[in-house]
Amino acid sequence: MESFLEILKYSIPAIIVFATVFYLFRSFLQQQYQLEALKYRQNVGKDLIPLKLQAYERLMLFCERISVDHLAYRLGHPDMGAYDLKSAMMIAIQQEYEHNVSQQVYVSENLWKIIQLAKEQMQAVISESEGTTAAEVVANTKKVFSESKADPVAYAKSAVRSEAQLLM
Repeated sequence: MESFLEILKYSIPAIIVFATVFYLFRSFLQQQYQLEALKYRQNVGKDLIPLKLQAYERLMLFCERISVDHLAYRLGHPDMGAYDLKSAMMIAIQQEYEHNVSQQVYVSENLWKIIQLAKEQMQAVISESEGTTAAEVVANTKKVFSESKADPVAYAKSAVRSEAQLLM
């Protein structure tokens, strides 16, 4: 019995010291892990911000390039017929969209839906525009947007600006 008490006399303080060291060491390691995770997120953020800004720039350029004025200026020729211009405009919008589809990785889901909606609305209005000449098609397309006061490209550009402002 006396030897058992002697063992307890040395074991209990050793167990208490061990538990204290274990707890302190575990707390220290958790703090170090959190610190490293924070450093990692900061480094990723530094690399990600320029990519996001570049995506916003690309989407703003996309919006500019699919606007009726820019499409007509880039694609229209004096001897071009209405059907040819409409086809060229539809193809150009689709190509611009496909060229910028990877930008959706860097922007919010809502912004990407707005971009898609702008593309689809532009294509729908262009395909439904009537006219016998290219100039009439362009004029009728502009007229639809001015009468409805809902220009999808202007709305998309505004959404891109708003989201980019959140980043800066």
